[in-house]
Amino acid sequence: MGDQATPSAPELAAMAINDGPCLKHPFSDRAPVRSIVCRPDGGAALAGNRVRAGGWVKTGREQGKGSFAFLEVNDGSCPANLQVIVDAGVADLSTLVQTGTCVLVEGLLKMPPEGTKQKIELRVDKVLHVGPTDPASYPIPKTKLSLEFLRDHIHLRPRTNTISAVARIRNALAFATHSFFQEHGFLYVHTPIITTSDCEGAGEMFQATTLISEAEKLDKELILNPPPTEADIEAAKCTVGEKSSVVAQLKAAKATKEDISASVSDLKKAKENLSRVEERAKLKPGIPKKDGKIDYGQDFFGRQAFLTVSGQLQVETYACAVSSVYTFGPTFRAEHSHTSRHLAEFWMVEPEIAFADLQDDMNCAEAYVKYMCQWLLNKCFDDMELMAKLYDKGCIDRLRMVSSTPFERITYTEAVQLLEEAVRGGKEFEKNVEWGIDLASEHERYLTEDIFKKPVIVYNYPKGIKAFYMRLNDDSKTVAAMDILVPKVGELIGGSQREERYEVIQQRIAEMGLPLEPYEWYLDLRRYGTVKHCGFGLGFERMILFATGIDNIRDVIPFPRYPGRADL
Repeated sequence: MGDQATPSAPELAAMAINDGPCLKHPFSDRAPVRSIVCRPDGGAALAGNRVRAGGWVKTGREQGKGSFAFLEVNDGSCPANLQVIVDAGVADLSTLVQTGTCVLVEGLLKMPPEGTKQKIELRVDKVLHVGPTDPASYPIPKTKLSLEFLRDHIHLRPRTNTISAVARIRNALAFATHSFFQEHGFLYVHTPIITTSDCEGAGEMFQATTLISEAEKLDKELILNPPPTEADIEAAKCTVGEKSSVVAQLKAAKATKEDISASVSDLKKAKENLSRVEERAKLKPGIPKKDGKIDYGQDFFGRQAFLTVSGQLQVETYACAVSSVYTFGPTFRAEHSHTSRHLAEFWMVEPEIAFADLQDDMNCAEAYVKYMCQWLLNKCFDDMELMAKLYDKGCIDRLRMVSSTPFERITYTEAVQLLEEAVRGGKEFEKNVEWGIDLASEHERYLTEDIFKKPVIVYNYPKGIKAFYMRLNDDSKTVAAMDILVPKVGELIGGSQREERYEVIQQRIAEMGLPLEPYEWYLDLRRYGTVKHCGFGLGFERMILFATGIDNIRDVIPFPRYPGRADL
């Protein structure tokens, strides 16, 4: 072991921008571009320092009749580029200037001429690595590209300004999520990806099964090695009969122990062979069935299993034991939707709090959203400026408003009344407004964008449009559910106080037409030591849409999955 201590997490964070010389990355032989150009002075104070920097060329051009070249190099650590100047005597400029080329260079940081945009530039005297690019075939040129086009080049789109900025914003929001809940004493629980419970009761779930692949293997095997015929079975039975007769004859003749043992061994082998033949004769091509239905008893888990639509039910088991918990992971929905708001694979943040009611739930959710907005303003302002420039000029003001403004709180009944008043005043909605409907995105956005002009929490929804686990209110018509509505996206968070009364939740499961058996474990939480508790779910990609102002959810997740597409 060397004498140099590994930097702590706060020290690593401080390395990004500091007032001293730019620091070498602790685990890479280079100085991150961020540590050079994202200082308060733009890096001017670093003039005279020798550094090694690496990245990909955004733009490059030869100057002075090919005597030197300007390169704009970016390594993804920040939206800003480092201007690099390379003389023709140092390297082949024609290769370096191509967009997409990877370079690792070394040289002196110098002040650029007065009047230029840059505050610092790197004068290169060593080119240590070149990863060349063929400009004729490289699909990500320096011209402006649509986000739709980039979805067809999913493996290269992180090299663009937008997608790399979204990646940093997504990273910051994930960090903020863990920071918020850890600071407030929550335990991070990993809930299963494969589940046998349908949290939503909607049935739009991806099935996890090996029956199909096993059936395909069996079909191929039966073609190569057909199952035994009736004649084969009879022949095996005859062999068993013959061997059995030999044993009986030897015993009757009082043969030697050795002869009888050898004969018994032959009989045993014949019986084993018959058993194998009979079992193999039962094999049928296709997916196994029982009583006309698919036999899931032969599946990998011995029962039907799915990819989870939510970790909520499972994480409740920990809330009812260690009090304050959260899960944060991928969830899946097999919904054939091609809208700009839906994905087949998406991430959810789902906290659960014991000894807490709907008011506590709303307070936690509001504090969490505000925390994330302030985090982006503090940690990702340069990326947010890029979003404001390219996609939504109001996105930074929106973050500031949400982080500093108390959320409006109204009941579902009050929300419907406000929407009905708007309709009477001439407002037109595609979906009719009446008590009992599930509010559509147009209704939610009208409430938050037009009526209140700030985030709105709507609570106490009709029980008929909410899940079985939400606590029934005293009016027996509504449940203690809440949704947080925000400008740009509508619903951002959905949550509720959970039904902790055993008899009531049992009745609710029956009312929803769901079978009791898969939820017996969930009912046990109410049978044994039940406790008042609540929780909510935040769609992580929706939070990124809200923050950035980008329109399509497929552009805020690294590898989008939707009907017809699952690249990489």
